[in-house]
Amino acid sequence: MRLSSCLLLLSATPREEEPLENNKGKVSMRILAVTNMYPSERFPGRGVFVHEQIQSLIALGLSMRVLFVDRRREGPSAYYRMGSRLAEVFREFDPDLVHVMYGGVMAERIVKRHHARPTLVTFHGSDLLGERLSGWARKLISLYGVWCSRRAAKAAEGIVVVARHLLRALPPAALAVNVRVLPCGIDLDRFRPRDPQSCRRQLGWSSCSFHVLFASSNGDPVKRPWLANAAVEETLRRGIPAELHCMTGVPNSTVPVWLNASDALLLTSLHEGSPTVVKEALACGLPVVSVDVGDVAERIETIEGCYLAQPEPADLASKLSLVHQRRARLDCRSRLEDLGVQNVARRLHALYELVTGKEKAADTPFIPKRQIP
Repeated sequence: MRLSSCLLLLSATPREEEPLENNKGKVSMRILAVTNMYPSERFPGRGVFVHEQIQSLIALGLSMRVLFVDRRREGPSAYYRMGSRLAEVFREFDPDLVHVMYGGVMAERIVKRHHARPTLVTFHGSDLLGERLSGWARKLISLYGVWCSRRAAKAAEGIVVVARHLLRALPPAALAVNVRVLPCGIDLDRFRPRDPQSCRRQLGWSSCSFHVLFASSNGDPVKRPWLANAAVEETLRRGIPAELHCMTGVPNSTVPVWLNASDALLLTSLHEGSPTVVKEALACGLPVVSVDVGDVAERIETIEGCYLAQPEPADLASKLSLVHQRRARLDCRSRLEDLGVQNVARRLHALYELVTGKEKAADTPFIPKRQIP
């Protein structure tokens, strides 16, 4: 079976089949990225942060291929039918490293069965924490995914977690390998302050309302949309003309407009890894009101105009009221420089070199770590 429907070759060279070359005329490091989150015609906003990370690595001179395993379209069995696809990619591309950009079954199957090359796994949150608000069948599937993530973590040569609290979810054996806390980067050129009134006119929003943005995920119960609605209803009862806007299915190109048109970002999730929308909001100067989840406390710590709240409508409404009273955008761009996509890509590149051994001894062959049963 050909890979035209699932394999994307990303390269800055005119001819796609040629690898990138560095300034010394040598073939650049070849990275195979395997992911189940990637923009598609049906879901253009899904996995945009993965696409941006790939593009930033290409900009550094790495040769990248992306194997997109479309679980939504093909179902869970897609993970068990990757063998021939991976074999063909290995023959054609001969990667120096395989970067699995999500945990679960996909990561376990790749790390366990393809130790001809070093492997690196990025864990994003639910792949290590599970899903606590789903039905019983989904909970069982989620628990199996967490078990697979832990097996993959023990066998991988390198691990990335997008937030520090996820380190506690890794098995002890995994902490002996190369582990980095590395949030997904954001494009600081796109996510920047703009004129709020101009953005509201573009979206057709009222100039008199207090606009609260909720980055929902198609009704995902983990995001607790009921809590966001209750918080805004309580805010209305306090005499503030609040409007809740659910950012679902919004093209990524329009997300900066939504962020700049809003007065506050509201986050009510039960669990998160490192929510990208929080970093994007901060880059746009948008105040954040959130429950203490993921790495949000770390991101908004000491930023005047951002607030942590208890997961209760009354406290969330109180914090939204403080944002309404302050009526000011944030001034925290300087704190986000380390999270720019270019800086994150450089740190990831350094980890690639460490995991493959190219950092210290380029001529030393890779010796696969003994698989852990």
